[in-house]
Amino acid sequence: MIRRTLYSGVLSMLAAGLLLSCAAKNDFPGLEYSPQMYHSTPYEPLTQIKDEDQGNWLDSNDEDAHGEFYNSNPYNNFDMTMREPAANTVKRGSYLPYRIPKDSLELAAQLMVNPFDSTAAVLAEGKVLYNSYCIHCHGSKGMGDGTVGKVYKGVTPYNSRAVKDKPGGHIFHVITHGKGRMGAHGSQVSVEDRWKIVRYVQTLQNQ
Repeated sequence: MIRRTLYSGVLSMLAAGLLLSCAAKNDFPGLEYSPQMYHSTPYEPLTQIKDEDQGNWLDSNDEDAHGEFYNSNPYNNFDMTMREPAANTVKRGSYLPYRIPKDSLELAAQLMVNPFDSTAAVLAEGKVLYNSYCIHCHGSKGMGDGTVGKVYKGVTPYNSRAVKDKPGGHIFHVITHGKGRMGAHGSQVSVEDRWKIVRYVQTLQNQ
């Protein structure tokens, strides 16, 4: 009986302790265990805590405070933790912007080199892209007899003397900037996909 009473008393004290802990001050929610697991000690590029005195939970009412986790870099402008990229920076893995002017077809033909070989996989992808972007004017065989090409006459066949020997750089430039009645496709088709289309068009040139 005494043990049961003692056990009940201990449980009551624990319950009271829990209730009292819930009624603690709102400005002191308790200590954080292993805070470095949640807050980075080094400079974090995507956060900005500029106030060195901000947030000691023991003497601050700021709910957003992080205490010792001040992380603004004093050596950068405006204490920024991430620097702005240099002008004209191109992200890693990207192609440089295509800067050859529209009227410089000969220059493009000389300078531009296709990064893709004429493998079966590249030609297969090029054909899919061609059927999405080109076939409506140029036709399935590149003869200029697509559904649109039949209505708007004047689409030059790829195997004609004027076009047959044009190099890949020329074709890429025309896809990018357009030529004559053909509109520019540089904003619609990625650089990689344009080069794959070039490889497929070259197979149609020789038919």
